[in-house]
Amino acid sequence: MATVNVNRSVTDIFYRYKMPRLQAKVEGKGNGIKTVLVNMAEVARAIGRPATYPTKYFGCELGAQTLFDHKNERFIVNGSHDVNKLQDLLDGFIRKFVLCPECDNPETNLTVSAKNQTISQSCKACGFHGLLKVNHKVNTFIVKNPPSLNPAAQGSSLTEGKRSKKQKQKNENSDGSMSNNSMANNSGGESDGGNGSNQASQTEAEISAAIPEKSIAEDDDEGWSVDVSKEAIRARLQDLTDGAKGMTISDDYDKTEKERIDIFYELVKDKRDKKQLDDLATHKELFIEAERLDILNKAPMVLAELLFSENIIKEVQKNRHLLLRFTFNNPKAQRYLIGGVEQTVELHTSALMSKVAGIFKMFYDQDILDEKVILDWAQKVSKRHVSKKIATEIHEKVMPFVQWLKNAEEESSDSEEDDDIVQPEDSEEEDDGYRYRNKNNKQQQQDGGDDGDGADDIDIDDI
Repeated sequence: MATVNVNRSVTDIFYRYKMPRLQAKVEGKGNGIKTVLVNMAEVARAIGRPATYPTKYFGCELGAQTLFDHKNERFIVNGSHDVNKLQDLLDGFIRKFVLCPECDNPETNLTVSAKNQTISQSCKACGFHGLLKVNHKVNTFIVKNPPSLNPAAQGSSLTEGKRSKKQKQKNENSDGSMSNNSMANNSGGESDGGNGSNQASQTEAEISAAIPEKSIAEDDDEGWSVDVSKEAIRARLQDLTDGAKGMTISDDYDKTEKERIDIFYELVKDKRDKKQLDDLATHKELFIEAERLDILNKAPMVLAELLFSENIIKEVQKNRHLLLRFTFNNPKAQRYLIGGVEQTVELHTSALMSKVAGIFKMFYDQDILDEKVILDWAQKVSKRHVSKKIATEIHEKVMPFVQWLKNAEEESSDSEEDDDIVQPEDSEEEDDGYRYRNKNNKQQQQDGGDDGDGADDIDIDDI
């Protein structure tokens, strides 16, 4: 069976945390069509979570009902769904509910407090412990179905569990109404109601067995104690405070996307007005909030609206690290950032339209926009973010830079075929925790590669 890295953003082939690649099979047709997650049980064991959690996550993300059959290890999502899309959704689940927020290792455990209705996360790799900072519909499911609970005792799904409760209540009412006849007909005191009572006792026994209770003697033997030093108390209070930040406005996920974007807009605007956007801690806070609101890809458009004006060149250089936080290795976020740039140009047409090529080159030089994203965007004029007229004019103005990128790419490909070139990882440089690809090699090849055919070349410095 093919395996993939648990954290698929890690490309190291020797990464030790592996999981089976998700397999899915579509069954039925018409209204009864469904997608069976063939090896969800194996995947769940690899990531250390009950199989019901990622399955329920799929249902929430796809707006579909789910069904769990623990006895036969069948986990189903209603509707026909592509396995690659499900694998991408699984990556989202792992990022939110499996990876440690501090060290990104998947050696974490979830603990549910039924009393406080909270979920805590602890990491065995780095020792992190705190409240789960993710607010998702699955949180409610996890609280009602904690990892320590035997899932088979809950029925095959929440719906089946409710049906079981209703059926049990109906049987109890029926047994109560027939108690007189049963006592008269059964001198030994045995009746159908007695069998139902035994079944209920068995179910309670299963649940009790799934949640082992520790006696006071056991606790004393293990020698557990509470550290009441000032440092320990301060650390516990800090954990609660950090967790509370991620748990505020618990119904945000149920709001429309526009409402969630507005929440993020107000937060960024507040940070900008307080001049806090130069702080790396603020960058991390904004990123976590965008992820919590599930608008990570569209967040750069909000940043463009609040940060860019007719002085966009200086503003991009000033806010480079904040923009990189959202766009690094995220082509979708980069496309939305381009949409924000288009809207900025439309607002300041007279001042910026003539500088469009230079603006795009600056984004490229600052490693905020990748070459492939720019070339893909340039292939088609879209009126998604601005009017067709403005979009067409922007594409025309940026074409010299796009042509320069294509020429640089062709020259780079030719030189790679002729010579042995240093591997890409040797040309990467470290900068404040990010790793950026050094694109200056292409410009140096372009500037120093004039061999007599410079008539068709574009002098990028004139843009």
